[in-house]
Amino acid sequence: MYSIVVEHIYLLVIVTLISVLQNAFFALKVEKEGNCQNIPTSAFERVCCANRNCMDAYPTFLAVMWCAGLCLNQAPAAFAGIIYLVVRQKYFVGYMGQTSQSTPGYMFGKRVLFFLLMMCIVGIFNYLLVHYYGSDYKEYVEIITSAASALLLIP
Repeated sequence: MYSIVVEHIYLLVIVTLISVLQNAFFALKVEKEGNCQNIPTSAFERVCCANRNCMDAYPTFLAVMWCAGLCLNQAPAAFAGIIYLVVRQKYFVGYMGQTSQSTPGYMFGKRVLFFLLMMCIVGIFNYLLVHYYGSDYKEYVEIITSAASALLLIP
């Protein structure tokens, strides 16, 4: 029984753990920049702001990734999660430079979150169809979302 449950969530767990490591990296960057000087600098303010912005979006990311993975299919949800983490890294690094360099990462991250949200909605809708009408389109929807997740790579 335990292995059956883990089989359906292990990719989501891996992405979640990678995201925790990324959060630790961001925190270390803030700490390092804060220890450089006693007087707050613009670089410290930028790294703090970038970290705060990433932390503000983090619960939303986790919620939609896990819901999409559980309600529909873990593979495309985990893939979108990895893409989101890469984009979030790009956003963070871009924000430490010029704030305008972070805009592409921010916009791309919004697109990934929207994709995960759509996966959640489709998964819930399919569950309702199965529960109330006996029609199951999950196999077709999984094929479509697996193919659509590759479209996330297009900038």
